[in-house]
Amino acid sequence: MDFFLPSAKSKSEDHTSDGDLKWWQLSLIGVGSTIGTGFFLGSAIGIKITGPSIVLSFILAAIGTYIVYNLLAKMTAADPQDGSFCYYANKAYGRWAGFSSGWNYWSSNILIMGSQLTALSILSQFWFPNIPIWIFATVYAVLSIVVVLTGNKGFDKVEDFLAVMKTAAIIMFILIVVAALFGLFHLEAQKLNIPNSTQKFFPNDFKGFWSSLIYAFYAYGGIEVIGLMALRLKKKEDAPKAGMIMLIFLVILYVLSLGLAVLLAAHGDFNDKESPFVTALSPFRLGFFPHVFNAAIILAGFSTMTASLFGVTTLLVTLAEDGDAPKIFAKKIKRWKSLPLPSLGLAIVGLIASIVTALLLPGKIYEYITTAAGILILFNWAFIILSGLKLVELKAWGKILAIIGIVLILAAVIGTLAEKSIRMGFFISMIVVFLIGLISFFLQKKVWNKAHGAK
Repeated sequence: MDFFLPSAKSKSEDHTSDGDLKWWQLSLIGVGSTIGTGFFLGSAIGIKITGPSIVLSFILAAIGTYIVYNLLAKMTAADPQDGSFCYYANKAYGRWAGFSSGWNYWSSNILIMGSQLTALSILSQFWFPNIPIWIFATVYAVLSIVVVLTGNKGFDKVEDFLAVMKTAAIIMFILIVVAALFGLFHLEAQKLNIPNSTQKFFPNDFKGFWSSLIYAFYAYGGIEVIGLMALRLKKKEDAPKAGMIMLIFLVILYVLSLGLAVLLAAHGDFNDKESPFVTALSPFRLGFFPHVFNAAIILAGFSTMTASLFGVTTLLVTLAEDGDAPKIFAKKIKRWKSLPLPSLGLAIVGLIASIVTALLLPGKIYEYITTAAGILILFNWAFIILSGLKLVELKAWGKILAIIGIVLILAAVIGTLAEKSIRMGFFISMIVVFLIGLISFFLQKKVWNKAHGAK
């Protein structure tokens, strides 16, 4: 999952941009920006919770993701704006909605960086199991900050390459499994764990399946960024088609790879310290695969974490320029290549908080942060659906789909309460939402209403 937000919201009502992308190029960008550690490592938590039924979770999450993207694409085609979902929330329900949507997204990105940082540290322990997570987290955080400080000129050139590596790693896994199943390359096929009963398909009953939905949705996170990128399409009306093709490709890739993983390894073999694909192929004793695959995930995860750091830095600048954050965060230092150091500084504080938390709670931090980040993403998606219901002229079927999307999102959020090991993530997200709501309410009463009255 790669989150890169070029801007928050535009106050302009008539902004459009000339695009240079074709629909299939946007689809490829979408695939690269969506696949990340949320899938490579977060899916292991989902499998541990629900077993083979994780495949069904990913299919349901894909339906919910399509509903969200389709509405966002329609709003983009009708009224292209730099602020995308933040702007549409503002337009549909007022400034409090745009403010809440923007800060909720910023907060989710901070948690996502923490999640990715922890994931990279866990994956690095594959080679150095005795080194604490917080030490790896510190090293990766410093490297990410250095990349931001040197500017994005060189980073942009390698980003596409790293996106290809993510996809190539999954395809490599699929090809090796297929080769093993057919006895190619002298790989002896293992006994398949075919779930031939309801109990085997849902080893932890419906409660486990329900709780796993959040991790399936989390793996599709990033779809809203493609809504922002849709502004660069030559034909804005092609945005829904680009999203549909992208989702079809992701569903095939996700479902096929996860399906093969749960066939090769027993439910109890998966854990949150190792990618499910490494776990699935461990019986074949392929000495090269765990190392190559682990390295590919770390490089890809570092790419997405650094892109997230760029994203939250730029988002806070735009929030400040729009009056939704203190003006100091809009300042840029020319000596440092015109970088918004105050905004970057606040993001760094978030990274430090993640490192400290990893030090205090090394055992459960990844589940907690990933769950909280996933919930905050879904709150933004709910904003998108609710904005679409008000701004887009929908037929009966379109309204039914929107309601289905809301139901799936609510099911994923509430499902986190059903599993004790991830429940804390729900309460973390609720604290963030409460604080944003409280600030929004105060500003509405004390600042925005007075400014509106003065006008």
